[in-house]
Amino acid sequence: MLTTDLAMSWRRGERIFPRYLQSDDQRHLQTAADLALIVEQHRGRPRAELERALDEYIGVGTDYKILRGLIKLLQDRCEFETVGLKEPEEIRRALFTKTAARHPVISDELRQRLIAEAAIELECSPEEVMAGLYADLSGNQRLVAFEELSAAELLERYNLAQAQALLYRCSEMRLWIEPQEPGVTRRIFAEIKAFRLIHAITGDAARGYEVRLSGPISIFHRSQKYGIQMAVFLPALLLYRCWRMRAEIGTKTGAAFFEMDSNQDRLRSHYVAEDAQTQNPQFVKLLEDFNRLAGEWSARPNQEVIDLGGSAFVPDVVFTREGAEPAHLEMLGYWTPRSLNERLKEFTRAGFKNYVIAVSEEMRCSRDAPTQLPANVIVYKKSLNARELQARLGRLFEPD
Repeated sequence: MLTTDLAMSWRRGERIFPRYLQSDDQRHLQTAADLALIVEQHRGRPRAELERALDEYIGVGTDYKILRGLIKLLQDRCEFETVGLKEPEEIRRALFTKTAARHPVISDELRQRLIAEAAIELECSPEEVMAGLYADLSGNQRLVAFEELSAAELLERYNLAQAQALLYRCSEMRLWIEPQEPGVTRRIFAEIKAFRLIHAITGDAARGYEVRLSGPISIFHRSQKYGIQMAVFLPALLLYRCWRMRAEIGTKTGAAFFEMDSNQDRLRSHYVAEDAQTQNPQFVKLLEDFNRLAGEWSARPNQEVIDLGGSAFVPDVVFTREGAEPAHLEMLGYWTPRSLNERLKEFTRAGFKNYVIAVSEEMRCSRDAPTQLPANVIVYKKSLNARELQARLGRLFEPD
């Protein structure tokens, strides 16, 4: 994605728009192809050489920010590694120890002799000693892999990245999801949860749903990480149909609105449609661990949206046991005491009691900790413990 200094937008009245490139413009296509070729030609070469080549291409042209944006997206697809027969720390230790014993090293002859002695100790050549001495510095790391893409694909990614960058400054996003096949609606909600966004859902299957997503500038703790999560959610949303979106964006001249719907044809997602639940390793591990425990409860992924009479509940896991109503677990992503309290109020208003909410201390977006939580809420540090969850279910939902 783009950094904020490379983001470009324009405003008309209360609406704000990303500054897109024409993806079929031959000049832009040629530029994108040139930059991708430069990166490809530097496979196996130091990062510093690649950066010099890219700087030379940029020159002093007027499209500096555009070129830097395209380069940032290409560099995100690069993998750099320290390359050498020996670890640089090991080489430095051997050479500097010998140098310290003969200090000061004032002649080139003595310098070469010390390098040769270090090479013998390290069982490599003097050339390899010098090549590996600072191989771990960023500029000396080698480009070992580059995930190629075409010029047209690079321009598409650039336009998408400009839209994503607007969401770094979002205070609230509203989604309106039209009535449609229930499985599709559940998958959209699963995407929201997979990106761990703070959200509230109102509506029902017959009328459609409104989802309010808290933006990064509405919170004061972990807002940078949260802003990235909101931005990377956008390509997931683009996979689906029958929605419209309105995001409130903070600007120097006051709030503006970035609007989009599923009928737009400017942006394309590069994500692959898949079950967001099964891609969450924490979720998969919890199910496996829980079902390995000996007990009366069994766990399975949730496949439904539960109507709470004006709001909706999308649990992650359903727990069942013989002769009892199912219990439902929701694992919140990022959260605040306020958002958690609002969620609990929804259950109270609906008279819904068969639920457990699990929240991670590491994902709390507030410096203030919640107080007086009900027994239905489990607070954990890094990962939710299956045995603790089983015990909590036993206490909350004891058989009559």
